[in-house]
Amino acid sequence: MSSPEPFQIPLGITLRDDARFENFLCQGNELLCNTLDQAARGEGEQYLYIWGNSDSGCSHLLQAVCHASDPVGRTAVYLPLDELLDMGPGVLEGMEHLDLVCLDHIQIIAGNKQWEEGVFHFFNRIRAENNRLLVAGDRAPRQLSLNLPDLASRLSWGMVFQVHNLDDDGKVRALQLRARGRGFTISEEVAWFLIHRASRSMADLFELLDKLDSASLSAKRKVTIPFVKQVLGL
Repeated sequence: MSSPEPFQIPLGITLRDDARFENFLCQGNELLCNTLDQAARGEGEQYLYIWGNSDSGCSHLLQAVCHASDPVGRTAVYLPLDELLDMGPGVLEGMEHLDLVCLDHIQIIAGNKQWEEGVFHFFNRIRAENNRLLVAGDRAPRQLSLNLPDLASRLSWGMVFQVHNLDDDGKVRALQLRARGRGFTISEEVAWFLIHRASRSMADLFELLDKLDSASLSAKRKVTIPFVKQVLGL
């Protein structure tokens, strides 16, 4: 049951405004994206675990679920455990009453007795409330090197998805999608130029795209290969 008032969490954690389903290219992850969209609407599986490397977009997807929950009147919170580790697992108290809780970077608690026990008990509480829990890590549940066997077992319940990285063609499409979301366009030729001349990390490519967007607005010029070369000093 949804809380009548928006849930306020005094932790200084905010969602990235651009971390939405609309600007995530689901190529190779179509079933996962559909399942997460269902979770945002309170449908489908009660518990999901997703994993992938730092370039896969796990954090983007968890935040996208939270964004998508709001318009349908469901309470949701995104909790990056790497930022909350020093606060202790007490930060989870009461959050089982939310419709949806997203725990990111679960691997960070491996070997931390207090946190492992805290997440284990939280898992049981939110399950008892029949609310939804999404967990993301950088590896599969059984590879987390957790010291608490019961937690390792819990994290393997339900559906487990590996988030697959984009190939280069997908990265071209993702760059074009992100550019459109920011209100400008880039050609395939420009996108391929960026991929061949810059890091292939999507985080780095998106950061470069933001830089080019700002530079093009300032110079009132389109993002062309000559302009990219000028901005990058090539």
